[in-house]
Amino acid sequence: MSEGHGGTREWTAVCAYPRVEPERGVAALVGDEQVAVFRTHDGQLFAIGNRDPIGGAYVMSRGIVGSRGSTPTVASPLHKQVYDLRTGECLDEPGVALPTYRIRCRDNVIEVGTRREN
Repeated sequence: MSEGHGGTREWTAVCAYPRVEPERGVAALVGDEQVAVFRTHDGQLFAIGNRDPIGGAYVMSRGIVGSRGSTPTVASPLHKQVYDLRTGECLDEPGVALPTYRIRCRDNVIEVGTRREN
């Protein structure tokens, strides 16, 4: 499980860790932003913006979780562009990226930082 990064941040509880199945995502409202939360096969957690930057719809939480080499990824369910879950960068379209968020699991509850990483 990822504990996220240190520092003083505000956190929003999203759901219990077991509710996010491996290789799946869930959508959550963090502050006033829609965030997609993912759990990879090895239990790591990632949080990115839920809005597909190319298609414009809030659907990234329904994307296909996978990997390219050792890079954990999610493919947009709309047009299948692949994004690095760690950085939000699109691996298929240079210059396109999703915002990423701090994420941690505390007392078996997934929490997302209320401020963006990028």
